[in-house]
Amino acid sequence: MTASLEGKRKWWALYVLCLGALMIVLDSTIVTVALPSIRASLGFSETSLAWVMNAYLLTFGGFLLLGGRLGDLFGQRKLFLLGLALFTVASLACGLATTQWFLVTARAAQGIGGAVVDAVALSLIMGLFTEPAERAKAMGVFGSVCAGGGSIGVLLGGLLTSALDWHWVFLVNIPVGILVSILTMRLLPAMENTGQRVRVDVGGAITITASLMLAVYAIVNGNDAGWTSIETIGLLGVSVALMLIFLRIESTVASPLVPLGLFRLRNLATANAMGVLWAAGMFSWFFLSALYLQIVLGYDPMQVGLAFLPSNLIMAGLSLGISAKLVMRFGIKAPLAVGLGLASIGLLLLARAPVGGVFTIDVLPSMLLLGFGAGIAFNPILLAAMNDAPQHESGLASGLVNTSFMMGGALGLAILASLAASRTESLLAVGVNQTAAVNSGYHIAFVVGALFAIVATLLGTFVLRTPSVESTSSLEETAGSANAPVNFRVVTNEI
Repeated sequence: MTASLEGKRKWWALYVLCLGALMIVLDSTIVTVALPSIRASLGFSETSLAWVMNAYLLTFGGFLLLGGRLGDLFGQRKLFLLGLALFTVASLACGLATTQWFLVTARAAQGIGGAVVDAVALSLIMGLFTEPAERAKAMGVFGSVCAGGGSIGVLLGGLLTSALDWHWVFLVNIPVGILVSILTMRLLPAMENTGQRVRVDVGGAITITASLMLAVYAIVNGNDAGWTSIETIGLLGVSVALMLIFLRIESTVASPLVPLGLFRLRNLATANAMGVLWAAGMFSWFFLSALYLQIVLGYDPMQVGLAFLPSNLIMAGLSLGISAKLVMRFGIKAPLAVGLGLASIGLLLLARAPVGGVFTIDVLPSMLLLGFGAGIAFNPILLAAMNDAPQHESGLASGLVNTSFMMGGALGLAILASLAASRTESLLAVGVNQTAAVNSGYHIAFVVGALFAIVATLLGTFVLRTPSVESTSSLEETAGSANAPVNFRVVTNEI
């Protein structure tokens, strides 16, 4: 348990933790606008380019739960600082990369460091703020940083790529990482040693991470290798086998990475399923709309960043208090249904964006709807996941939903990028011009992304359980305390 801090120092410590988490969240999307420049510089293909994103998302999601457990074992502040160091050094390696494999490897290392920082930051916040009202305010700040950080990353990525070059979307992390490390050592107390021995579920961490990475690789590589090829089917088969081994390990090991009994909690299981689907749809927005604006409409990186500005502002405004007030007034289910529904419509509108699109007609309405949808829905998804979990497992519950966000984004992006590439290649084969073929591929991906969001909406509407009277009172307290003196908003990214 974290040693207590009093007064303003505790809130300054929260701001430092949020700054560290914001840096991690930004990195999941800041690279999006720079992707065409990276592709041209390092010679990526359209499908392999997704690995610049997926390498980060996969290791991030795969190590979130293990990072939290290591924090319990070795001390959360110590792990937070180690995660920051790894992330900062990996960012330097990304910024200096001159080959595809070096960049992808460095991105994977970034993901590991980012997972440790994100998981431990949330645990540190829970330890710093033990009073229910203060914890509600602190979680509201952290949650808002996670929700808006992804879209802010797109804007910042456009600014850096346009003013400098793509290397700086990574190099910008170095001074921030150093600053957060210094402030952490000054403001955050060390963890007390409980004397308990906690066994780390290494087998579970290895099997679940390997399973998901193989699945994503098989999907990303499916167009090139063939969907019915021995390679693709074999990789998917090994992925399924590893997942079964993971489930077996978790059901028998003394200290499981993921206690399977948690998934008997209806709201937590439903929220995690929604997180996977929601992230898959949202990453189709971040990734594919940025490519549409640059490749089809010919926008430069700065213009792309500015195109995301309206949704950034809307998400920031909603997540800094308004979303919590909606939960207080209407409960969890109604804001979830409205938010996810608006996002679904926004993605469907992008699926009709033409080759000669006009921003105010063909892009801006979608951006506005997605901004409102994401700003309204993100915090209720987190609350739904945390609502059923016992207090002593709240950190694990938050880690699970963050993992669902990151893995949903990685798997969804792999599927959508493959669908877009397959559609583009089939149209090019029959003589359709390059721009029209690429745009048609994006249309297919946006439709499927919208379907992901629609299924998430249906789950939230018909499967999610209405909270009990006690839980509703807790949510009202959480929402009612949203006017904390704070200026940060979340990711989880997640998306």
